[in-house]
Amino acid sequence: MDNAVTRLKGIAEQIAGRAKLVAVSKTYGVDDIAPVIVAGQMLFGENRVQEAQAKWPQLQDRFKGIELHLIGPLQSNKAAEAVALFDVIQTVDRPKIAEALSKEMQKQGRALPCFVQVNIGREAQKAGIAPEGLDDFLSLAHKVYGLNIAGLMCIPPLKGDPRAHFAELRKMAVRNDLKQLSMGMSSDFEVALEEGATYVRVGSAIFGGRA
Repeated sequence: MDNAVTRLKGIAEQIAGRAKLVAVSKTYGVDDIAPVIVAGQMLFGENRVQEAQAKWPQLQDRFKGIELHLIGPLQSNKAAEAVALFDVIQTVDRPKIAEALSKEMQKQGRALPCFVQVNIGREAQKAGIAPEGLDDFLSLAHKVYGLNIAGLMCIPPLKGDPRAHFAELRKMAVRNDLKQLSMGMSSDFEVALEEGATYVRVGSAIFGGRA
């Protein structure tokens, strides 16, 4: 995994402290991830609760100070496991999830920072709250469910220039006085940084192509 470590250092140099780097470790195993932690990366993102449960507890036993973000869709029946394992939930996208997370955080005595995922490209196949419903949903998540909403997250459409979508998300965050923006992945994080990203989620550009 020397190549992954080398790529990690290159990405970190490109980011140059402008945002926090979330190394997306989905589909990669413990042996792939450990050298990247040794190299100094402590912030990771996973898409699936069950996959994360299978590898992160043992890594967290070996390495202290890891911060783990859920960056994939969450089902309400996995809320308990998600609250127990993750440090940040980036994919709050509907009232049912907000309610389930709220109940579990109260039960477990945890108050995790959350991001609201916005379906910025208004794509039928993608998760996320519709842009026009964001303000009302933020009010619900905060006032009714008491969630700590730290910022917004998006995945722009695969085709086309993502810049306009990142700029739109930034405006939504400013309008709602939210400081954190999770946007930009391996192929477009430089554009996201230019548009104000505070977190970028980079996987394949660090770990290599997935099967």
